[in-house]
Amino acid sequence: MNNLASLKKEYRERIVPALKNEFSYKSVMQVPVLQKIVINQGLGIATADKKIIDVAIAELTGITGQKAVATYSKKDISNFKLRKKMPIGVMVTLRQEKMYEFLERLVRVALPRIRDFRGIESKLDGRGNYTLGIQEQIIFPEINIDNITKILGMNITFVTSAQTDEEGYALLKEFGLPFKNTKKS
Repeated sequence: MNNLASLKKEYRERIVPALKNEFSYKSVMQVPVLQKIVINQGLGIATADKKIIDVAIAELTGITGQKAVATYSKKDISNFKLRKKMPIGVMVTLRQEKMYEFLERLVRVALPRIRDFRGIESKLDGRGNYTLGIQEQIIFPEINIDNITKILGMNITFVTSAQTDEEGYALLKEFGLPFKNTKKS
């Protein structure tokens, strides 16, 4: 299981048949699939310091292996000293091989490095998608702790083709996401 596409192969060989049996699908095409993983960092503090965006782009690119892009504000908000088209975040969308590679590193390396880790919440969005909030970027081994200027959190959204939360939960559980409470029906 050391090769790059081990999670994709595992999906085809083990997860698809397991979910097909669990939900009584008639065709393998009905089995939910992980479509993309979106990693997003909201950086409101970047309104004061522009270098934070550059650092965040470099860190997120290092973590994911794919170039991250800045996100920009859509309107002026004077209370937050925010002008239209100011950079206020960083995001990257992973698909195909990079998505599976990132998921494998997240489950096997990064999540176990969280202090006092007891699993992740099992609340999905109602349409089979799941967003995981991470407090610190230093759980990823690609980040050099000595070069960190600011601890930044991120949201990791797993977008699936599942129609219900139950199907999405089962898919992500099979991929190895360590949910806290197992809600088996």
